[in-house]
Amino acid sequence: MEHSGMERAGVLQALLDERHSCRDFLPQTVPRETIARMLRMAQRTASWCNTQPWRLFLGSGDSTRRLKEALAQVAGRAPAEPDMPFPAAYENEHLARRRAAGFQLYAAAGIEKGDRQASRALSLKNFELFGAPHCLVVATPAYLGPYALVDCGGWIANFLLAAQAHGVAAIPQAALAQHAPVLRRHFDIDPALTIICGISLGFERQSSPLNAYRTDRAPMEEVCAWHA
Repeated sequence: MEHSGMERAGVLQALLDERHSCRDFLPQTVPRETIARMLRMAQRTASWCNTQPWRLFLGSGDSTRRLKEALAQVAGRAPAEPDMPFPAAYENEHLARRRAAGFQLYAAAGIEKGDRQASRALSLKNFELFGAPHCLVVATPAYLGPYALVDCGGWIANFLLAAQAHGVAAIPQAALAQHAPVLRRHFDIDPALTIICGISLGFERQSSPLNAYRTDRAPMEEVCAWHA
């Protein structure tokens, strides 16, 4: 049993280590049954009182094309209108980690420090879904409050691992939630639902430098206080 447990833990560790945010997708679509299996796996996510508060809206094919066109009309032009407020500022270690990740991304893209035009162009690729053929929007009933958001975060993490297990690349995008009204119109999302984020998914362009780097994680001692 112990050996079996270690093997299972090794599979999970491999998936966690391999998973990364894909920023350059191939146009090839993912088979519907593959996505369905990923969704069924993520459906096992634990939630408060088993409420399973996530509501999902998935676009493929022509739907994805039309969504990209709608986002192109507002990206970089219209003011942000997220359902949830974004952080007003980042401080201390959170700021440092955010900057480090940004520097890695810019280095991978060949963007030199201070090149605002190039960095803006890269940012706008969010609204092209980085070329992905599928977009999944995650929402939750607003009346359930913050714990539903926690539950949905668990669902998102499990869905990303399920995608990795199936050889499917993905990237969760809070950037898409900046234009919640566009997503709401496109997917006919009930106003009673809070839009949390979008997830672009497809197959990774493995030759792209945007997919070659990996962000670091803080050591355990930095995030966990042990008490005996």
